[in-house]
Order: sequence, then structure tokens, then C-alpha cells
Amino acid sequence: MQVFRKSMSPKVRDARNGVSGRKRCGFAVVSLLAAAAFAAQARADVRLHPLFSDNMVLQQGRPVPVWGWADKGEKIAVHFQGQVKQTTARNGRWRVDLEPLLPGGPFVMEVKGRNQIILTNVLVGEVWVCSGQSNMEFPLSRAVKAKEALAAATNSMLRLFTVPRTKSQEPLETVKGKWSLCSPEAARNFSAVAYFFGQALQKARKIPVGLIHTSWGGSPAEAWMSRDALMADPVYRKEILKTYAANWRRYEEARAAWQKEAKAAKAAGKKFNKRPPRSPWWRCSELYNGMIAPLIPFAIRGAIWYQGESNAGRAYQYRRLFPDMIRNWREKWGQGDFPFLAVQLAPWDKNRRRSIEEIAAQPVESDWAELREAQVLAARILPNVGIAVITDVGDKDDIHPRNKQPVGERLALAARVIAYGEPIDGLSPLYRSVEFKSGKAIVHFDYVKGPLKVKGDKLLGFAVAGPDRKFVWAEARVNGKTVEVWSPKVPNPVAVRFGWADYPVVNLYSSAGLPVSPFRTDDWPMVTQPKE
Repeated sequence: MQVFRKSMSPKVRDARNGVSGRKRCGFAVVSLLAAAAFAAQARADVRLHPLFSDNMVLQQGRPVPVWGWADKGEKIAVHFQGQVKQTTARNGRWRVDLEPLLPGGPFVMEVKGRNQIILTNVLVGEVWVCSGQSNMEFPLSRAVKAKEALAAATNSMLRLFTVPRTKSQEPLETVKGKWSLCSPEAARNFSAVAYFFGQALQKARKIPVGLIHTSWGGSPAEAWMSRDALMADPVYRKEILKTYAANWRRYEEARAAWQKEAKAAKAAGKKFNKRPPRSPWWRCSELYNGMIAPLIPFAIRGAIWYQGESNAGRAYQYRRLFPDMIRNWREKWGQGDFPFLAVQLAPWDKNRRRSIEEIAAQPVESDWAELREAQVLAARILPNVGIAVITDVGDKDDIHPRNKQPVGERLALAARVIAYGEPIDGLSPLYRSVEFKSGKAIVHFDYVKGPLKVKGDKLLGFAVAGPDRKFVWAEARVNGKTVEVWSPKVPNPVAVRFGWADYPVVNLYSSAGLPVSPFRTDDWPMVTQPKE
């Protein structure tokens, strides 16, 4: 390729000084050729998706798509771990699929087109997507013992990528950002839950771990689902899409009226202190479009998820919505039923500043309990879904509990069981069945490898009801892997509930120290269930 130097030739100087038209014409031709050469060079550059950068982690043991953009017809070759994969760009895009990779590193990736891209310090290990709302977004710098955690955050085997908060009405193809080595500086504003998950997983598996953090505080689940998934379901079309459209229409009408009033007041020289109408803020699918779609089809092991607070008032709907969101991601990624691990909602008392005694005065209905049940339901009906129970890691006066380390570590335990098949006691016990006899209820659980344990003198959190459906606090005792529940006030119990509250006061654990998930044995109408 011709090199154009910065110094001017005599002909160019003459042209600029106003010589003959013939010379000026010659200069114009040279200038056009130079511009064309530069333009051709710019168009020829092969580009990689930003997920492919120095310090990245690639998923081991499965095909790894590598993709980007280039001119139509440009030939591209990707060199990595002894593999050479070639393709030709079509419609401005290109993609190759590397065969399953061996763990380790650091490696170098080379991408060749008309230009050459060299990526260094590349590791191969385990890649996890970390998503949800504010409790996933919660940064390490605000967590309990943040100073100590940040001081210990240097780990070259752990790599971090944060997706900027982005809303979009159409699926995007790319994101901003780059991979960083885990360090106190990089981890400071990174998700605390994701960080503790990654650190625990990397230590246990002794393999590189890459974390892609993509979350937004206050977000509802429907913002994280693709529009075609919502449109395909008549219930979602009616209950979600139609409702959102109506809310935005009312807002736009109110906004237009407010602007008209403000304009009239200004024209009349009057003060106008009326506040503008409040925006509905969220739209369906906008976070999927802006923060999930651009990641697909990057090879991953699975996802961790901490969300549900914004859907608690619609917990009955979440029983379908949450499993469908998981199916939606799995279908779009095209990587099978990859592990999906969710954090159960933390205990929180909406009526703040009550004492524990006031909270536990009597059994109550709870939309947060119903949301927790919906989360567990997803683990029941879908393969490779796990729940990290955190009934002992809440703050009754704060929806954002700061103790994030056990949350991340329990997700890592669940990953070791579900994603990696380790024979450890890493899942919280879940309710399986109940039998009633002689005025008592005997409750059976799944994921119980040893005798259940009680932390404290008395087992708390159990309630029973008879045919009248009125719950009262009950006596309970552990009998190995089961729990017996009874109350002299309910001689003929037909239902049991445990930890059924916004802020559960409970103390039942597995032999490995993991809290038992709240549950109910009845299927009576829910407070979030539509009346019709």
C-alpha cells in the first residue's frame, strides 16, 4: 500500500499557491487517489465484538463463537490454541466457531483480515453472566467488610466485564466495555454478589473464571425478556404488553397537557409550579435488547440472577414469567439448558422499624413469600435451575442488605452441584411433601444429605391451619431429615407453612449450614392472584 507522508511535495505546494489549471487538475487527481486509498484502508479493517479483548476469558469445553464486522467478501482467519478457523464476511458480518477449548492460559488470539488484531493475556475457563436488579448491581465498595474484600481482590485468574446500563427498543449488536483483571480498582464498582461468586468458584474449581455483569436496579423481569417471547403468549400480551402500552399512552397524554399548561402560563406571565407527570420509566424488552442481546452468542457456562423485588406485587404472574424468561435466554443463546442460578429474595420488613417480636406476632399473607415460592417453582419445573436461599442474610429495615459474601458463596455452591456435578451438600433443602396423621404434619425435603439442624433452642417459623384455613404458629421438632409440626389449637391440620412472611424469622438449616427454603403445602388462593 502506498504511504502518504505528512510533508508536501513541490507540486502540492504549487497547487496551493495557485499554479496553472493543468497542474491544479493533476493535484486534484492525486488528492482523490489519496483519499480513496485512505478510505479503502478504513473500510478494510476487520473488527471484533468488544467481548473479545485483551484479558478476556473464553469458555472451556464447548464450541466458542468468535465474531465481528468486516467488508463484504473479506476473508478472515482466527488463530487460537493451535486452531485456524477461516470465513468470509457477508453483509458486513463474520463469525467462526472454535472447537471446544482446553482450560488454562495465558494465550494469544490472532485475527487476520486485511489488517491484523492481536489479543493477549487470554484465559480459557468458566464464563458466567451475572444479571438482575439492584441487589446484583450493588457494588463491592458498599458491601460489609468492603475494605478487607477490596484489599484481597487481586486475582489474575478472575476477569471482569461490565455491560453499561443501556435501554433500547430494538436488539443491539454490540456493547461498550472491555475485560479487566480482577484488582481492587476493577472490583470496587463491580457487582459484590458476582465478585464473591466468582472468587469462591475460582478458588474451588482452580480454573480461570470470567464474569459478565449486566444489571439495572429496579428493573422488572419483563424488561429482560425479548419482545417475541412476550408476544408469543396471549397472557403476556394482555397482562404485560397491553398494560405497559396503556401506561405510556396515559403518560404521554398527561405530559402533553402539562406542557400546554406550562406554555400558556409562560405566555401569560404567570408562575407555573405544577410538577410534570411521572414517567412509567420501564418498557418491555428494553434491557434484553440493550444488555443481553448484544452478548449473544458469546459462549458461557451459565447465569446467576438476583431479581424479583420489582415483580413481587405480581408474584402469581412471576410463576410463569420467571421460567419463561429462563427459557427465552436459553433459546436465544442456543447453548442448551445452561445452568441458571437465582438468589431468593432477602428478608425485608416493609413496615420498617418494627421489632422482631412485632414482625412474628402472628402468621400473615405475603407477596414476597409468594415471589420466593415462584422462584423455587422455576427450579422444580426446569432443568439445571438452582436457588440460593438467604433467609439469614437480610436486613429488616433495608431492601439492599450489605452482607453479600454469603450470597455469592451460596451461588458458587449451587454452581458446583448443578453446573459441575460435584457431590457436595451445596443446595438448600426444598419442601417435597407432607403427610398428616394423628394431628401432626410430617414434612419431607429434597436436597437433605444429613440430619437437619436448628440454630437456637426452639424451632421457629412453622404455622399450621385446619379446614378453616386460619394459620396459627405451631410447635415443631426435627426428626432426622424430616420435621414434625403440630399445634393444640389445630387438632386436624391440613396445611403447613414455613417462613411465610416478608421478613421470615426462621432457624432451620441443612447439615451443611444452608437455610431451608420457605414454603407452603397448600394451594389456596394467593394475595397476588388476579380475582377473575
